[in-house]
Amino acid sequence: MYEVESKGGAIACMILALIFLGTWPAIMTLTERRGRLPQHTYLDYTFTNFLAAVIIAFTFGEIGPSSNDRPNFITQIAQDNWPSVMFAMAGGIVLSLGNLATQYAWAYVGLSVTEVITSSITVVIGTTLNYFLDDKINRAEILFPGVGCFLIAVCLGSAVHKSNASDNRAKLDDFKRASVSSIEMETKTGKEMKDLENGNGSMTMKAKEGTAAFLIELEKRRSIKVFGKSTIIGLAVTFFAGICFSLFSPAFNLATNDQWHTLRHGVPKLVVYTAFFYFSLSGFVIALLLNIGFLYRPVLDLPRSSLRAYLNDWNGRGWSFLAGLLCGFGNGLQFMGGQAAGYAAADAVQALPLVSTFWGMLLFGEYRRSSRRTYILLTNMLFMFIVAVAVLIASSGHRK
Repeated sequence: MYEVESKGGAIACMILALIFLGTWPAIMTLTERRGRLPQHTYLDYTFTNFLAAVIIAFTFGEIGPSSNDRPNFITQIAQDNWPSVMFAMAGGIVLSLGNLATQYAWAYVGLSVTEVITSSITVVIGTTLNYFLDDKINRAEILFPGVGCFLIAVCLGSAVHKSNASDNRAKLDDFKRASVSSIEMETKTGKEMKDLENGNGSMTMKAKEGTAAFLIELEKRRSIKVFGKSTIIGLAVTFFAGICFSLFSPAFNLATNDQWHTLRHGVPKLVVYTAFFYFSLSGFVIALLLNIGFLYRPVLDLPRSSLRAYLNDWNGRGWSFLAGLLCGFGNGLQFMGGQAAGYAAADAVQALPLVSTFWGMLLFGEYRRSSRRTYILLTNMLFMFIVAVAVLIASSGHRK
């Protein structure tokens, strides 16, 4: 079994996990904005997300010799370690519920703000729990000021969403008052641009990002309709997802380190790869059951679907598969780094909104032509987030 032992190796795992975990939400958002039902996308994602855990278990979990204290993956599968397995599976369930909720929150609140709020809640609650579970191996005088910065980022994220929603309402009101001929289409001139939203080649004309015409075109294409819906719905879903995310890492911590001494004497603790396999298995099962149910009983006024329709829907399936792999490997790397340097410090991967915001602005035109107030709030939110992540990484310890 391969183990990450050095602090440098742990930080490398966190950085790679940060990139993966910040990119997969953008891919899921892209498919929704192209009109693919989130139930179809999430089912595809679920299969490859679990596949990533299987690959990690049979590679890193089988590399090197097996010992009594640190058995290889296949050896440990047959051992009597069900108390720890249950903690791992509980973590997988709450993570799956959180990921399921965020795919609806992205439509209502936007990719950037959703990721900032959920990640900040995760750090405020989850990191605090992990600090005590890890026997305080992280430096509290550094760790908790970082947690405070994340809390400030939550408040700023909510303010950004409120300000941006107000900007969009103003744009749409102006659009209704103006004559159709005067603002029928604002076009981009010059070279042809690839239409990332439609995914259908190139176009010479399209509505400018951030304009009312762009917002109306997007509403017509996307699978989740948001016009006329209360922003409270989006924020409620976002905060629910954040609570779910705040619990999965402490549950995984308990599964691998057995701080509550639930295992019988002589039974080795779960290694990261075994725990991650059970963690992903439970998430796979709960996501499969819920999304099959949502095909026939959809939420948020989505159209009904069926298993037959899902199996025949190949529009964006490759992107959905990629999103699942990125999330799966990202979670695995986060846990590998956390086992070495402390799960509280590993929560630095919650800097993923920095990556998601980049993709949101590049691919989806988020915050284009917004008000000065929105830009100031957005800048302060991202700055506070960067400070919080740097402080959290600085608090890294070393598990003995």
